Amino acid sequence: MRDDAKNVADKTVPHREDEALKFYFTPTDPPGDTSDNPHAKASTQVADVIDALREEFGEPAIGEMRVYAGEHEVVVDRFRTIEVCRYLKEEQGFDYLSALGGVDRFVEGDRFEVVYNLLSLDDAKRIRLRVRVDEDDLTVPSISSVFRSATWHEREVYDMLGIRFDGHPDLRRMFMPEDFEYYPQRKEFPLLGVPGSLPLPPQTPEGDLTMDPFAAAHGSKPRESFDEPKSDFEQSL
Repeated sequence: MRDDAKNVADKTVPHREDEALKFYFTPTDPPGDTSDNPHAKASTQVADVIDALREEFGEPAIGEMRVYAGEHEVVVDRFRTIEVCRYLKEEQGFDYLSALGGVDRFVEGDRFEVVYNLLSLDDAKRIRLRVRVDEDDLTVPSISSVFRSATWHEREVYDMLGIRFDGHPDLRRMFMPEDFEYYPQRKEFPLLGVPGSLPLPPQTPEGDLTMDPFAAAHGSKPRESFDEPKSDFEQSL
């Protein structure tokens, strides 16, 4: 749980001039028991692989191992990510990167995580790695040299959460404009967006840009389509 007073104080985004969004933390119920997962498969129970990782790299490169929803996952030190992924690919047969994503845990230390799901096609096994990233140093080594498909996944994580991947061959935004000031999957980003942050095309060719795509939700009533002014072309007909 984060300190609300700290989070709503004025602050700027590192290396940028814009102000970070404020966020009021809303407590939630603690997570329920996930130990009994009827959908868990034997293919995700890879304690032997994690033991091999511990023997090869030791601590702190290989951190805590836990069973979540009947599936094994392990925390990996971010500075050893490339070595661990290469070992799993070349020595343990995990030759397919099935998914790579980011998580905003919204805690004080190591706020973010990058999650890697690797698959061994020959052995029909899966392993999940978690790499934790602190809010003050949002960098993780790119694994694109091990799995070329990681380039797309890493670009999406960068676009949505602002985590940078050192060594990425072409790190740029994927969905949002390059000059967009925010990262939409961070917990402080409003569900309805930030009015004016992403102007949309006008309703008519000669009209003004639409600065708020959710005007009704923010207290103003947008003009109905049948009541929109006619364009110059329509008036000339």
